Amino acid sequence: MRYYSTRDRNEPYSFASAVVRGLAPDGGLFVPEEIPRFSHSAAASLGSMSFHEIAYETIRPFVADEIPASALEDIIHGAFTFDAPLNPVGGRFMLELFHGPTAAFKDFGARFMARVFAYLRRNESHPLKILVATSGDTGGAVASGFYQVEGINVSILYPKGRVTSLQERQIAGLGGNIDAIAVEGSFDDCQRLVKSALSDAELNKRLALSSANSINIARLIPQSVYYASAAGGLKARNAAKPFVFCVPSGNLGNLTAGMYAAKMGAPIDMFVAAANSNKTFSEYLEGETYTPRESAATISNAMDVGAPSNFERLSSHWSADELRRMIRGASISDSETRDAIAEVYRNTAYPLDPHSAVGWQAITRLRDNGLLDAGTYTVLATAHPAKFAHVVEPLTGAVKPPPCLEEAMKRSARSVTIPPDFDAFKALF
Repeated sequence: MRYYSTRDRNEPYSFASAVVRGLAPDGGLFVPEEIPRFSHSAAASLGSMSFHEIAYETIRPFVADEIPASALEDIIHGAFTFDAPLNPVGGRFMLELFHGPTAAFKDFGARFMARVFAYLRRNESHPLKILVATSGDTGGAVASGFYQVEGINVSILYPKGRVTSLQERQIAGLGGNIDAIAVEGSFDDCQRLVKSALSDAELNKRLALSSANSINIARLIPQSVYYASAAGGLKARNAAKPFVFCVPSGNLGNLTAGMYAAKMGAPIDMFVAAANSNKTFSEYLEGETYTPRESAATISNAMDVGAPSNFERLSSHWSADELRRMIRGASISDSETRDAIAEVYRNTAYPLDPHSAVGWQAITRLRDNGLLDAGTYTVLATAHPAKFAHVVEPLTGAVKPPPCLEEAMKRSARSVTIPPDFDAFKALF
């Protein structure tokens, strides 16, 4: 499998080169030359295979012979030590992606990526510097996934004052090979600084740089696995078609992973891209020109993205007409998000985190407006509600945190604060 920049189809890269570089030299994102298809037998068996077996069938075509089968199996088994269960709630399904060590869906990609980096750089003597921008949950997952990985140092940039106390402790509480940088700005400022560093010739001469954001193809590919697993499970249950997956959407990496899974042959009929008030992509899906903008702060902060990087990846694979045919969009306000948390808990005793609540409410709106056919709706539950207790508990009562969050709250956050200025960021290295 060869990889190309979204901005230049002339120069091919191997999987290893695309992963280690993170961002293409021209500033584009790496994409595979084609999205592979499941074999007929694999597609027919998604409902009966184990999660690890589905992961192998999903990921293997993307890495080809660059990671031997036995090594890939070890990476998969080491990364995915937790489940992604489908839980029926109020006539829908919640795909629970918060059972990993940081209680957020980002654990799937971060843990896989950390092990891939360790394998690809097993013979290197000089350290790799990973740069990560986060609006909340990515940073904690990357910090956990890469903590104490030999030969890799990580710098995580997050918008100061725009993440929760728990998220900050997950990002900035481990120390060791994990550095935290609080940027006096938005997530988009953090993302811009990371992209600028990855494209800076002088920095790249001094340091081996890469990224663990969803701009890195190795973060995105493993997220396709839980879509394939869940869709196969729905088919095995003889759930009603169409199968509609609702994705709480910020930087669009999770949605892109779902589109990859559908293209590979997972039985998914449609997606809903559920946004908070940062509705750049929602407006595009409604027919407007794609117009990046500054992000606005919301209670679903991990989705506070005004210039989603993976739009470039989506639009390199699919035309505007194809995207608008396959994906419905909806933008949900903070007050509507709170209403969804309260209503779902009142009716089902199931606590939603704010991001999952955005997804729930998006399904409700689109269905009530006649924009979705009757079928099986699956909402991605992207984070444990206890991660956002300050929003959730006034509406539901106390939510018991899992042990991983109780441990994280005992940490002290240690970070360096900088303005959203590239020279200030570059001076740290």
